[in-house]
Amino acid sequence: MPLIRILCVLITIWFGSGATRAAEIETGRMTWVEIRDAVAAGKTTILIPTGGTEQNGPHMVTGKHNYVGVETARRIALKLGDALVAPILPYVPEGDIAKREGHTAYAGTVSLAPDVFAAVLTSTAASFKAHGFKTIVFIGEHGGSIEPQGVVAARLSQAWAGEGIRVINAASYYASNGQAAWLKARGESDAAIGQHATIQDTSELLAVFPDGVRLDKRVADKDGVTGDPTKATAEIGAAMLELKVETAVKDIEAARKAPIATSETADPVANRGFLSRLWHWFFG
Repeated sequence: MPLIRILCVLITIWFGSGATRAAEIETGRMTWVEIRDAVAAGKTTILIPTGGTEQNGPHMVTGKHNYVGVETARRIALKLGDALVAPILPYVPEGDIAKREGHTAYAGTVSLAPDVFAAVLTSTAASFKAHGFKTIVFIGEHGGSIEPQGVVAARLSQAWAGEGIRVINAASYYASNGQAAWLKARGESDAAIGQHATIQDTSELLAVFPDGVRLDKRVADKDGVTGDPTKATAEIGAAMLELKVETAVKDIEAARKAPIATSETADPVANRGFLSRLWHWFFG
């Protein structure tokens, strides 16, 4: 009888671990063979989340965006059904380092120059394209990432259109996800909602990685905080995350149905007038 029980346990472990490997969608947790086979089986969409390493007030860890971005990207991929998730890019534009602008005024913030960030995005996308992915999606957790991601996505979509490759910037995930409206409907003011390290993102981190929040250190409108994080809860965070995920899924599904742009009109820079393009060339 003990032998039978042991065999049952071993069988459960064997098939259970196999099921876990088969269900994995993060490429950083997969072998190259598993990734190759997943692409061959139809998982030809790759999500490239970009996070950020920045000050988040005295109450939140600097990796906030990275914890949240990994979690939301996984959920988005599961809803899409045919997507894998690349390792998150943790460094993004955060301001001029020498001038200590924006978040770079605070210890622990890491900032990339916009052109460096664009180059990293380009090489990352090209790597996944080389291995058979047909739809490449940038998902940005930080406001400073959205514009360069859009420019790179438009440029690469235009360059690779002949190969049937589509590059998408899921901008609505960050820019118009409905979070502020959700909070206002529940009585929160613009001042309390704020702009940084406040109700939304503190709640998100409480839902994803509660150890990253120092509850007794939360302050409003002080020390890098704009808004009131004392009102944040994990329950609010769960709603905030769902809004982001649903918005991104709609963005991606709509973009996948649209024709792949093949003209210069797909590139925001190329579509500008001559003087505007000249100004952009000199000053960025």
